[in-house]
Amino acid sequence: MNTSAPRFDHVTDWVFDLDNTLYPRECNLFAQVDIRITHYVMDVTKLEFDAARTLQKQYYRDFGTTLNGLMIQHQIDPDHFLNTVHAIDYTPVMPHPELIAAIRDLPGRKLILTNGDTGHARSVLRQLGGDDLFEHVHDIRAMTFVPKPHREAYDGFFARYDIDPSRAAMFDDLEKNLVVPHETGMATVQVVAGEGFVHEQVEAWELDQAAGPHVQHVTADLAGFLRNLT
Repeated sequence: MNTSAPRFDHVTDWVFDLDNTLYPRECNLFAQVDIRITHYVMDVTKLEFDAARTLQKQYYRDFGTTLNGLMIQHQIDPDHFLNTVHAIDYTPVMPHPELIAAIRDLPGRKLILTNGDTGHARSVLRQLGGDDLFEHVHDIRAMTFVPKPHREAYDGFFARYDIDPSRAAMFDDLEKNLVVPHETGMATVQVVAGEGFVHEQVEAWELDQAAGPHVQHVTADLAGFLRNLT
């Protein structure tokens, strides 16, 4: 694992996760989604808050998303889930012209691969100031609700946009979501929270920085990392 900015001269497709990647985890935007998911689990299962939280995180860990777990185990309507959990206040995401400029200057296509939905992604991008920055947003619906880190999610993405993984780079906050990208030949970068970040809604595994070969680079400053590439 390398914490310095590498040369990515071979990259023609730049693929970014959305949540806790294009905006800092510290702004706690996803904490709003997270708590709404807990209440959704409570409604579906009739569990009390603490038990619902435990089940939510178990599904998130084991199925890739809580949504996937709820669909498999409880046959919920994914559209109702997505509309419910993304009814949040987006103002904690501040404009980030430095990041937008750094992404815009990258040579090649810029795409988002997110386990959220397109409406959520567009709301985040609007706040950041990058409405027109990405050629495509490949969301959980486009994945037919099979999320990262499952191989099927990536294979469908590559096929839809004719992406050669050996000429692509993947940026994600969760190290487990970089396993398949590395196996397919993508350059991988984990975007992490600032040193010392803790939050009562975030479990330790969500903040793990892996030392395995699937995480080639790590940064807590995405804008700075990208500036060093260009």
